[in-house]
Amino acid sequence: MSDRKKIAAIITTYYPLSHADVIVTKYMKGFPADDGLHTPRVDLASIYLDQVHPRDIGRGLAEKHNVPIYQSIRQALTLDGNELAVDGVLLIGEHGDYPYNEVGQHMYPRRYMFEQICGVFASSGRSVPVFCDKHLSYNWQDAKWMYDRAKALDVPFMAGSSLPLCWRNPFIEYDLDTPLTAAIGIGYGGLESYGYHALETLQCMIERRAGGESGVIAVQCLEGDAVWQAGEAGLWSRELAEAACAQIAKSPDTPMEEACQNPAVFLIEHRDGFKSAMLMLNGYINNFAYAGKSEGGIDATEFYLQNGGPYAHFSYLSLNIEEMFLTGRSQYPVERTLLTTGILDAAMQSRYQGYIRLETPYLSEITYQSYQQMPIRPTASRPGGATLHPWPPDE
Repeated sequence: MSDRKKIAAIITTYYPLSHADVIVTKYMKGFPADDGLHTPRVDLASIYLDQVHPRDIGRGLAEKHNVPIYQSIRQALTLDGNELAVDGVLLIGEHGDYPYNEVGQHMYPRRYMFEQICGVFASSGRSVPVFCDKHLSYNWQDAKWMYDRAKALDVPFMAGSSLPLCWRNPFIEYDLDTPLTAAIGIGYGGLESYGYHALETLQCMIERRAGGESGVIAVQCLEGDAVWQAGEAGLWSRELAEAACAQIAKSPDTPMEEACQNPAVFLIEHRDGFKSAMLMLNGYINNFAYAGKSEGGIDATEFYLQNGGPYAHFSYLSLNIEEMFLTGRSQYPVERTLLTTGILDAAMQSRYQGYIRLETPYLSEITYQSYQQMPIRPTASRPGGATLHPWPPDE
């Protein structure tokens, strides 16, 4: 019997470049990174597939790598036995044919899947580490339930985006307790789906400010001309936004207003008086960036994602997940994802209710300190090494 950790993957759907592909596939084929191809130190032992996509590749990969696919979440976690038989769980509840609600939120069944996972933990009398891809849920109530349930069952819990673990150009990592006075995150894409990534880009930086994260007391979403008007009123910093965009490769020379027809901004008020903003600039830029102001001036960086190839920013995410599976400790606080989940839900609710400012006393209670030891991630400005030639030809 192997003493390697056994991992179950609970997946909504599995097709080329889906989140299942860019994460779970690496647990079978290896993690391409700048310093080489990392062989997995754990074994993918089972898969549960909620929906079979017309372009499904999950079944073929599972067969090739001798990974059984089970018909229920319980079977995948018990390996068709009577109690928990795996040492970690990948919960990839992204993509698939699931509805949107009237607020514009994609109703992925992450809480339902997590509830099933925790049911097996509870009935087996023990828990193992779980990673939940992206935000915890499309709504705050389910996200908080997941967080509380994990606490109650003593589940090592990790979640979130690959953005905090991608390439930064230039590489910037604040020391803990850096005296920040303002910050902005820049993104593009769908307001909920990519807005979440932009929020984590912002939050992974500002959580390292003096005193750590203090919680959020109010959130407001604005779109269209109201975004530019808010900038003119000083509700977000044009200076910081331009500094962040200037770091993005091939950023345009034209003003934002000329290229971005429908901007959006999330205005975020923190309990310690700090104010941050997340600005979505579709049509103007096509990557993520950050800028912050401190006593030392303005720091700005591009958060660069590998476009094509193995999407190796997910390798760095997966290597951190693997480390949690091996050590039983999250590589960074799950509270970051709980908070960004709540901010995103509040922003979508603000938009739905006519772009009003929403007070969020429930988010003011989410206080935490950032990590002390840097997670596994690249420090180069662009992908290199095995990310350019990821797997042997027969793979």
